[in-house]
Amino acid sequence: QVQLVESGGGLVQAGGSLRLSCAASGRTFSSNVMGWFRQAPGKEREFVAAISWGGGRIGYADSVKGRFTISRDNGKNTVYLQMNNLKSEDTAIYYCAAAPPRGLPRLVYEYDYWGQGTQVTVSS
Repeated sequence: QVQLVESGGGLVQAGGSLRLSCAASGRTFSSNVMGWFRQAPGKEREFVAAISWGGGRIGYADSVKGRFTISRDNGKNTVYLQMNNLKSEDTAIYYCAAAPPRGLPRLVYEYDYWGQGTQVTVSS
């Protein structure tokens, strides 16, 4: 089992920045691929970013590429999502998730463990 707890969400004006954190506990964190997803009201949960266990492989959704940065600190069992130049369309609940160390998955069903989510609201 892996337990994930997100933090860092909030209300920010368009063009602003936020950094989300996801603290992991339980099974060995460093062996998992870690991902961030988001879900806006009335929409399906969508992939945002993922990072391999060693941090050497990273992938982003086209909608956030160049604005968001995913990183991880295996010593602190924490993964981060730095979000810059936020737009109103980034408003959503953001979820942290963990997947087995195979490739760089982008689909919801490929992730085994999920946090409870943190709300990000961007005002225009």
